[in-house]
Amino acid sequence: MSEPDSFGDRRPNSRSPSLARPYAWTEGRTQPAVELAIEALVHTTTEGQTLPYNRASAPSVVTQLCLRPRSVAEIAAHLNIPLGVAKVIVSDLLGAGLVTVRDTLGDNATWDERHDLLERVLSGLRTL
Repeated sequence: MSEPDSFGDRRPNSRSPSLARPYAWTEGRTQPAVELAIEALVHTTTEGQTLPYNRASAPSVVTQLCLRPRSVAEIAAHLNIPLGVAKVIVSDLLGAGLVTVRDTLGDNATWDERHDLLERVLSGLRTL
């Protein structure tokens, strides 16, 4: 009988998400250079559309995903990564001119407008 390997009786599940890769994408950074709301819409620029696709590259995946406007929360959900990681990636892409970000509410938005927006975001997240 062979000795158990370093995983004991457990084998790593190749389908479980790994947090190491997303944080490697951000070089360990957890704070974006630009403050982004989770409902802010991200859209790939013309320059971002020229980025060659590489599924192992976060910038490439996000620019492809945002050919159609998507919220920061949607990006995190589609990539199965923490929201903070998605914010850092989007912030980096914004700084490089590969995406644009449009806030959905202004500073003078009412409480009712903010509440309605949050309801829409929650509804969208539930459908993902």
